[in-house]
Amino acid sequence: MLFYEPARRDKSILPHDPIKALIAPRPIGWVSTISSKGEINLAPYSFFNQIHSSPAILAFASDGQKDSITNLMQIGEFVWSLPTLAQKDAMNATSATLPYGRNEFEHAGLAMADARMVRPKRVVGAPAALECRLCEIIRLKDSDGRELDGWMAIGEVVGVHIDETFIRAGRVDTAAMRPIARCGYHDYAVVDELFEMRRPA
Repeated sequence: MLFYEPARRDKSILPHDPIKALIAPRPIGWVSTISSKGEINLAPYSFFNQIHSSPAILAFASDGQKDSITNLMQIGEFVWSLPTLAQKDAMNATSATLPYGRNEFEHAGLAMADARMVRPKRVVGAPAALECRLCEIIRLKDSDGRELDGWMAIGEVVGVHIDETFIRAGRVDTAAMRPIARCGYHDYAVVDELFEMRRPA
């Protein structure tokens, strides 16, 4: 079995860092925020997940203080919209590096809808969206305590939107939504099949 220390990877064997391909698939945090001046931002984050259940708490992390983090420092609210296979190209378009304040909804040809509990918008056509209020922003550090240009935002879910089309027998049909997830390199996956396994008693 191959072993290496991350800073000493043999690039003749692994020219691209494989760690993201190992921690996969990762749900995509399609995060919308708004600045104190009302400027709207929408960005996909692959370092994203739910980290607590009661209350429901989401987290996403950013390499560098990108617009989403900057806006959250001003207006502590965000909306997560579920990106699906049908919206993969629009989701990818929102990852473009645009000038601060440029509206990625407009850039990607996406319609916006108002949230109920927070100021940022949600993505029209996404089968689900979660409205969140910021709990905290953490600046990341390495194992020696050195501060990194990495930031993690943690938010509590305060509002839930679900397209009723995907509610069947009291449960959300995740596979029918066909959510997409990030893998390594330029690779993505789609959830279109599930299997059930119950925990031992």
